[in-house]
Amino acid sequence: MAEQPSNQNNSDEIDLGQLFQLIGKGFNKMGVTFLRLFLYLKKNAFILVGLIIVGFAIGYGLNKITTKKKKIEVIVKPNLDSENYLYDVVEQINNNIKSKDTLFFESIGIPISNLAQFKVSVEPIEQERDKKGDLEYLELLEKFQDNGQFSDVIRVELLSRSAINHRITFFYKNSSEGQVFAPKAMAYINSNSYYEELVEISKENAIEKIKENETLINQIDGLINAYSQNLAKNNSSNIDGRIVLEGNEKMDVTGLFRLKNSLILDMERKKLEIKEQDEPLSIVNFGNAQEVKTSFFGKTIVLVPVILVIVFFLGSFLKYINKMTERILN
Repeated sequence: MAEQPSNQNNSDEIDLGQLFQLIGKGFNKMGVTFLRLFLYLKKNAFILVGLIIVGFAIGYGLNKITTKKKKIEVIVKPNLDSENYLYDVVEQINNNIKSKDTLFFESIGIPISNLAQFKVSVEPIEQERDKKGDLEYLELLEKFQDNGQFSDVIRVELLSRSAINHRITFFYKNSSEGQVFAPKAMAYINSNSYYEELVEISKENAIEKIKENETLINQIDGLINAYSQNLAKNNSSNIDGRIVLEGNEKMDVTGLFRLKNSLILDMERKKLEIKEQDEPLSIVNFGNAQEVKTSFFGKTIVLVPVILVIVFFLGSFLKYINKMTERILN
């Protein structure tokens, strides 16, 4: 019974010794592997350097003879809830490009035979916003939601803050054809009859609203002129700033001025709305042609040497596997 602790200590020492031996063997194998890799690279250094030089030369030559892709970016603002239409029509154009539907493009004034070089994409332009500031702003507007004079202001402000611009990108290779493709395709996108009709109705409503506001402003000006004349004569006027009409009914002049200012602001918004909503998609900026930038490893001058080196390593690995297989079988 007294020898049990001694045996246990000896067992622990043996286990620790075996553990250190395993760790040492692991480091030895790593060292051997590193040396083999070093010898392999040293043995094939000239081949690898040659492949890299040849790859750079081939990539440089291909870079000179291949046509670089270009693009034109158009920033648009959808009107009258036309966002879904925008994405659908862009998908339609891309599908017609993939199916090489030359009749479709000829019908919209784009007689191009090589459709494979073209592509159209659309994406929203996300804007960084101060969410805390927006929340405080909405809480402030909520205090005036029962005031009829501020209802239109609140609606316009909410729409302006929630509206997102979109970027339509036209990709192409041939500069002369691309300069024709982008404007014609954009004109087709903006030629939807349904939204054109909605734009006309919205424009007519805005014009009618402006006329009504002008009539109201003229009436207010008449009342204010009458007040001024009565005030000058010191007749039918009170010191509290109210007009006294024939039926002894009073009217607040300050309120008339506030109403007039709100009508003028509404007219300015309606005029801006007519200008902005002239088409289903308002073109914020129609960009110029620019070269498409590729990533570092996407460039031909870098991609070709990388491919050649990978092919060499793959060939060496297959050769090594073949030798090992022959040894095992023999």
